[in-house]
Amino acid sequence: MPSVLTDRRSLPARAARAEPAAPRRRTRVLALPEARWAAAAAVLFLLALPLQLTGAPGWAWGVPYALAYAAGGWEPAWAGLRALADRTLDVDLLMVVAALGAAAVGQVMDGALLIVIFATSGALEALATARTADSVRGLLDLAPATATRLRADGTEETVAPADLTVGDTVLVRPGERIGADGRVLAGTSEVDQATITGEPLPVAKEPGDEVFAGTLNGTGALRVRVGRDAADSVIARIVRLVQEASETKAPTQRFIEKVEQRYSLGMVAATLAVFAVPLAFGAALTGSLLRAMTFMIVASPCAVVLATMPPLLSAIANAGRHGVLVKSAVVMERLGQVDAVALDKTGTLTEGTPRVTDVVPLPGAGLTERELLTLAAAAEHPSEHPLARAVVDAARARDLAVPDAHGFRSAPGIGVTATVGDRTVTVGAPARLLSETPYDGTPAEPLPADRQDSPAATAPAAPGSTASPVTTRQAPDRAAAALVTRLEAGGRTAVLVVVDGVPAGVLGVADRLRPDAAGTVAALTALTGARPTLLTGDNARAAALLADEVGIHDVRAGLLPEDKVAAVRERQDAGRRVLVVGDGVNDAPALAAAHTGVAMGRAGSDLALETADAVIVRDELAAVPAVVALSRRARRLVVQNLVIAAVFISGLVVWDLAGTLPLPLGVLGHEGSTVFVGLNGLRLLRETAWTAAPPAAPRRSA
Repeated sequence: MPSVLTDRRSLPARAARAEPAAPRRRTRVLALPEARWAAAAAVLFLLALPLQLTGAPGWAWGVPYALAYAAGGWEPAWAGLRALADRTLDVDLLMVVAALGAAAVGQVMDGALLIVIFATSGALEALATARTADSVRGLLDLAPATATRLRADGTEETVAPADLTVGDTVLVRPGERIGADGRVLAGTSEVDQATITGEPLPVAKEPGDEVFAGTLNGTGALRVRVGRDAADSVIARIVRLVQEASETKAPTQRFIEKVEQRYSLGMVAATLAVFAVPLAFGAALTGSLLRAMTFMIVASPCAVVLATMPPLLSAIANAGRHGVLVKSAVVMERLGQVDAVALDKTGTLTEGTPRVTDVVPLPGAGLTERELLTLAAAAEHPSEHPLARAVVDAARARDLAVPDAHGFRSAPGIGVTATVGDRTVTVGAPARLLSETPYDGTPAEPLPADRQDSPAATAPAAPGSTASPVTTRQAPDRAAAALVTRLEAGGRTAVLVVVDGVPAGVLGVADRLRPDAAGTVAALTALTGARPTLLTGDNARAAALLADEVGIHDVRAGLLPEDKVAAVRERQDAGRRVLVVGDGVNDAPALAAAHTGVAMGRAGSDLALETADAVIVRDELAAVPAVVALSRRARRLVVQNLVIAAVFISGLVVWDLAGTLPLPLGVLGHEGSTVFVGLNGLRLLRETAWTAAPPAAPRRSA
């Protein structure tokens, strides 16, 4: 009985989303202990200040001031003392010492103001860090709270997704979120995978298809066999990788921290000199101490320390929201340094999935395009070969009723044969089928020596026919050979369809170019100032055709993995910082050798994903120039922050040494610059900081 294979795109849309989108997790300000202590210090300061200004007794405003010192200063003081025990001088401790020094000379209000502003700055920094983590950790909210596991006897039990193990079977009802990565065992439905793959439309799922934890099931019920533990799910790996990235330090940050220790020691020595030298020349003790305390505050490198990591961490979080896993702050900084790009072909510039592009019946075969594709799909339906799946998918896309086939046989490198109705249908490689007798599952004898120069293959004459075997098959064979040559010249893989021993038509199959490939190449060219290089193991003709479509001029084809590495090192030896984008095992050595390696995530091999410095989880090629541009914005913000910090510090220091800088004004200037550079770096958390590559029309040679 015929079965109708429907195109997934033609399935009806989900009636409604039974479950609302997961709420965006956002840390509340007062949930942070740093914010609570800063708020307490500010309230106590605001309570004491009017009492002092209105002439209340000293004890009335002294106690709130003392409590403000304790509330806002105990955490940085304790952290500084622990650092001091490790023979490290922490600038936080210097700020507390400066505040206590101000109080010691009677400037209690000024010292309390320093503590309040310093505590507020620390709270803002903690909030910024928490919000950065929220944007990534919020992915965990996509996972359901419970999952329905099916026992061996068919009964159900409700368990936490973390309790699921590989091999368990779970039932996913309509509108529920899928609890684990796995494959569908039974049932059909549509699944909204936008959170993982970025696909804008729900994807039809049927037995054998892969599903991901946290994605939203549609109107059908699915039985899913768990394929990964909860800790190894796609979402969990995303969170883990980004968290690990947030714990790394970029080279600029490591340099700043190395300099910070020497700078802090020098600043302490300079503070002592600022205090002692005026005293030696007869200056007043209070004035000298206040000048020294002010100098210690304004010369502190807090703003410099905060200049680097907020922009890089914000960029990592933003990239993670858009499906790009940048594995460390080092990588985020290095991405902005690339000035040359090398791209793989299959699975990178192309989708990595063959598709039928041409269905051409031969003249005289008596078949239409639909009939030819129906016969080919029926014969190929039992096969697991990628080309066979492409033929069957093409039939699905055309809503063809594909009849059952019998007597299926397959020979590697040749093709398949099956009986469809009362016809024997063979689908396979033209180079083999056009040089052999009708295919019945076993190779036939080669042509006689005196006829091997002909592209035709022999076939027995039809029963009752007086024609010779050569004249029976010669015309269709020649027509098929010419058609195969034409399709292959256009970059297609030709698949010959033989019906009852006579060539009936040819199918053209090609790995489709990604829709965003040309735009990505154009964007990368604009960013680096040089066109990317194509590195592929495919044949030169197919590589050249694809390169011409996307605007690449430098094509290296027929490469083995070591050849790709050599090509990358050749450019790096010329002084270029090369970004390599690939997806396969054969790309892993080049990814490792490059200045920065990026792997396409959906079809990427495990080795490539582990080797790469960044992973495009949603498989959107346009994300590559977007993350490079984001990295460059982060680097520019780092430079901006360093300049701002240097200007503030040098200006306030000069003011304090050459004139009289009031302590409160010095506190406001120093802490204000610290807060400013921190907030400046957080601008990269905004959605507008991510700019996708603009679309570009495919290029074709005349």
